[in-house]
Amino acid sequence: MKKAYKPETFYNMSEKLVSFDEVFDRILRFVEQDPMGQYAMAIGTDSHGYQSYTKFTSAVLIHRLGKGAWGCLRDYIVPRRIHSLREKISLETSLSQEIAYYITPDMLTQISDVLLPYVDKGADFTISIHLDIGNQGATKELIKEMVGRIQAMGIEAKIKPDSYVASSYANRFTKRGSILKRKAN
Repeated sequence: MKKAYKPETFYNMSEKLVSFDEVFDRILRFVEQDPMGQYAMAIGTDSHGYQSYTKFTSAVLIHRLGKGAWGCLRDYIVPRRIHSLREKISLETSLSQEIAYYITPDMLTQISDVLLPYVDKGADFTISIHLDIGNQGATKELIKEMVGRIQAMGIEAKIKPDSYVASSYANRFTKRGSILKRKAN
C-alpha cells in the first residue's frame, strides 16, 4: 500500500525532500536575483487515479515574467482509487489551499521588502491558486464552489485555460512516479 509523504516534503528535479521553509528561502533568493522583476507565484494540484491508489501532486511555481521560473512539487497518496470527481477536485483544492496557508505574513513582508524599492521600475508580485477545472466538461459544475473557497482566502483563483500550474506542471508528475519512488528503484 502507498503511504502519504510528509506534507512538508517538497522536491524538484535537482533537490529532494525540502521543507516549505526551504522552498520559501529558494523563492526569496529567486526574487532577490532581480528585484525589478515582475513575479507571479502560483500553486496548483492535479491528481491521477491508479488501480489501488490516487496520486495528488501539488506544484509551487514562481515565475519571473519573461525571465524564467523556479518550481517544486509535493506528492500526496490516498490509498484507494477516488472515483468521485467532486471528491477529487475538492481534495486537489484543499491541498493547494494548505500550501497557500504555509505562506505567512512575515514571508510576504520579506518579498515586499525586496521589491518595494523598485515598484516605480515595474517590480510586482502576485499570488494565485490554479484549479484543474474549467468551463468545458464535467468540472464546470464545480467552478463556483472551488473558486469561492480560494477567493474566501483573499487569493486569486485561476481556472482552465489559465491554470497552467495545475493542468500542465503538476499534471506531468501525477502520471509518473515521484522522485522518491524513482530513487528507490
